[in-house]
Amino acid sequence: MPPREPDPKYLEPLLGVAFDLDGTLVLSHHDFGKMRATAVRIAEKSGVIPGHLTVEEPIHRILEKAREELRTTGASDGILYRFEAEFHQAIDAIEMEALPKTTVRSGAAPLLRSLSERGFRLGILTRSSEAFARGALNQTDLAKYFPYLRSRSSSGPSKPSPEALLGLLHEMGVPIDRAVYVGDHLLDAECAVAARVRFYAILSDPSEAASSGQSEARFLAGGAAAVAADLPHLARQLGVSVASPAT
Repeated sequence: MPPREPDPKYLEPLLGVAFDLDGTLVLSHHDFGKMRATAVRIAEKSGVIPGHLTVEEPIHRILEKAREELRTTGASDGILYRFEAEFHQAIDAIEMEALPKTTVRSGAAPLLRSLSERGFRLGILTRSSEAFARGALNQTDLAKYFPYLRSRSSSGPSKPSPEALLGLLHEMGVPIDRAVYVGDHLLDAECAVAARVRFYAILSDPSEAASSGQSEARFLAGGAAAVAADLPHLARQLGVSVASPAT
């Protein structure tokens, strides 16, 4: 049996904080069911055998499995290219439908302002498209805090690949042992743990909690170093103080 890899060593103080976007800093209520159904339909039209993909799987897994099956069955480069182009075009369009109703999550602005004033380097790592991410940040007046952003439209691997997070931190100039990644989904934890970057989870906003399926226990089991109930709670964990949102 190979020796167990040692746990990553984290150094203090933190220099940089990378955030997930949707659900963590903004609330957009994407129609993920429509996205998944559309992704399966496009994959089957491109040659994936019906029934091999299901709408219960996350969108990135549908894409990965469709790619793998098309390659295994000898699909041409042209078919693969058209599949990828149609897939991303359709998912991007559905995602943009949610932009007009996207709002800032309570506590995001004071948290980011406090982190910025303390000199933290801030970045975004999201599976949203570049257009949606930029639009959401501009619409919620959070864009000014984020000179660094990697989306699924960026070149190279996308989240949950650890290379996506490592690439963002490299752009930010933040060593992995002086960084933290913050997100509201187990996919975010998977990405951070694989990159050996500490992960702080934030529970879903009350408006989304019923459908999220995430919990403190699941996050801790998934490798979270800390779990926050909301953004003011996260601020305290990061060593900055902000006012709690009014109830």
